[in-house]
Amino acid sequence: MKKIVLYTALILTLSACTSLSYSERNTIRSLESKGISVDKPKGNWERPANPAGAAALNILPGFGNFYLASGNGGDSSHYLYGSLNLLTWPISILWGIPEAAIDAETINQRELVYFYTFNEAGIEELQQMGYEISSSGKLIPIANKKINSDKKLG
Repeated sequence: MKKIVLYTALILTLSACTSLSYSERNTIRSLESKGISVDKPKGNWERPANPAGAAALNILPGFGNFYLASGNGGDSSHYLYGSLNLLTWPISILWGIPEAAIDAETINQRELVYFYTFNEAGIEELQQMGYEISSSGKLIPIANKKINSDKKLG
């Protein structure tokens, strides 16, 4: 019984509430293959969430989650997570601190994908590098797209 409780606590401690879609994960991998990441962005993109700050704020009951819900790129579901952490405080510190740090990093990745997919500055930056993002989230060379469309026409 003690092992079950310990494993459950470990899983809760290492789990996160925010996730990326399949397409977003593809885009992150493609961007990283070209040297663009959350840690090394190109252009004027800035991280909307600070993982260390979110983790530190979650020492207080749910404050890190409220920070993640309300900032740029905020995920409104974190209002619920913050409320649950508030209700279960002080034990929620065990899972709340790592969860806030992991979720902040995931929010940053999601916003990086958004920047290069929908923001004019990000799209232009990729085009200057000779790439664009396909519907599946992968970077494709602009020249290859034109060549492939010419083959289909011919």
